[in-house]
Amino acid sequence: MANTDYQLIILGGGPAGLTAGLYAARDQLNVLLVEKGVVGGQVLVTDWIDNYPGFPDGLSGSDLVEKMAAQVARFGLKTRNGNVVKVELSEATKKLTLESGEELTSQALIICTGARPNKLGIPGEEKLTGKGVSYCATCDGPFFRDQEILVVGGGDTAVQEADFLTKFASKVTIIHRRDTLRATKVLQEKAFANERIEFIWNSNVIAVEGVKEVERVRLRNNNDKEKEIAVSGIFILIGTIPNNEILPLDQLGTDKHGFIKTDQEMRTKIPGVMAAGDIRSKTVRQVINGAGEGAVAAIAAEHYLSELD
Repeated sequence: MANTDYQLIILGGGPAGLTAGLYAARDQLNVLLVEKGVVGGQVLVTDWIDNYPGFPDGLSGSDLVEKMAAQVARFGLKTRNGNVVKVELSEATKKLTLESGEELTSQALIICTGARPNKLGIPGEEKLTGKGVSYCATCDGPFFRDQEILVVGGGDTAVQEADFLTKFASKVTIIHRRDTLRATKVLQEKAFANERIEFIWNSNVIAVEGVKEVERVRLRNNNDKEKEIAVSGIFILIGTIPNNEILPLDQLGTDKHGFIKTDQEMRTKIPGVMAAGDIRSKTVRQVINGAGEGAVAAIAAEHYLSELD
């Protein structure tokens, strides 16, 4: 058995990483969680969470992270703040190199580096994120009952989520920079048949405006004509980017978008390497299934380590 710093390293401290750390520390593994920023991941920028079991009144994303972090601390999970710049998985020993040059080694690794939404990069977007600007219809749709909202995008996700949002909103307007959608025909037909969905073609959102929350958006069409639309929310659904820049993707195996493929036990094709949370190739990215995957990955890691003894 290789001599390593740790039995298990968890790379990333979002819900998946924290839950993996909880299970591993509770099982008394020699485990380290490495996070380049503050633990919590995308949950930290989530204003309010209504659909996480056990909290009937809901809670803020930061409150949920605080409770998760306190729980893992109770079991003595070791954490390290550091920016990993290189991940080496060719040998039995997994090696992470930090920006400082320090190397960390382990027998098993769980990758929980997460993903981030594509953003428009326009004025008001960052300021009003969580205050009417959203990147997740499932997460935030119920907050917009009987209100008018805007969906940006023309692909499968945007069109499908626009249809979903009509369960809550009084009107959903899809804005697309072209004159045709990219979504599959069956999704397009469903959207065109939905009386609550309207379309604005050949246009881009150039600003989101509001004092404390979204009040309106400014649009510019392909003829450079601008106009304002009063809305309570804007869902920007133009894709998700995996945080995979430091990973050896050719070894791990990914889908066409760069998300890591795993089996049902969260195992990648490299023995001793698991992936969990938003970095995984999957269709649903929610806090709850990220946490569940973290638990499964930790159990898979424990099984792998037990076979090395």
